[in-house]
Amino acid sequence: MLRLERVEKTYATSAGTVQALAGIDLVTPPGQFLIVRGPSGSGKTTLLSLIGGLATPTAGRVQVAGEDVAAMSPAQRAAFRARTIGFVFQTFHLLPYLDVLENVALAGLPGQRAAARDRARELLARFGLDHRRTHRPGELSTGECQRVAIARALLNQPSLLLADEPTGNLDMDNAAAILDLISQYHQDGGTVVLVTHQDWVSHYGDRVITLQRGMIVHDSGNGLVGRAGMATMKPGGRETLRGCREEPDHG
Repeated sequence: MLRLERVEKTYATSAGTVQALAGIDLVTPPGQFLIVRGPSGSGKTTLLSLIGGLATPTAGRVQVAGEDVAAMSPAQRAAFRARTIGFVFQTFHLLPYLDVLENVALAGLPGQRAAARDRARELLARFGLDHRRTHRPGELSTGECQRVAIARALLNQPSLLLADEPTGNLDMDNAAAILDLISQYHQDGGTVVLVTHQDWVSHYGDRVITLQRGMIVHDSGNGLVGRAGMATMKPGGRETLRGCREEPDHG
């Protein structure tokens, strides 16, 4: 599913050149649940951005589902992302002026509006949000907002799901519920790459890599680290997010 070869990414800043990734080699088969860990600034989000075609490497090659993402034009990358990749972010990115059903269906492929709305209804019902379809994000709890965001990410039945700190703003119960939804997608045959700073989340993956200074320093797939067990849960601090209420989940 994923093949990264000697991937580097540098950024020019007023203070000089910053190397975010320094020669990453990574191969993942279809159906793997890959956890990416590392301290702040280690290159986790940059790695996810390159895999998702949101950025291009300074050097090296990034292949997703056999396609060289960096070799595509911006329009080709956008079309490829819509067909192949679902994104889940820590801050949801829901449009406040649309209701829940509209937010999910908005991700539908061109020319498939009716099918997108039908699929959105199906996902919302599966995620326990059928009663929230006509509500706007400001009327939802943070846990509900993240479930809506996952429904949107899965609308086009992508083969790859990229999740950047999807539980970072949730309490323990809501975080576990979100990870269960992602795990179900994985059990149904999907490939997952999930970035996290929370130790206990590693339990959900079947492979864990750790980044430091833009390099992979541990890889459980190569026998460098064993599969992580469930640690004591230490959910991240709950932060009030624009458009979602910091209140107990309604479902």
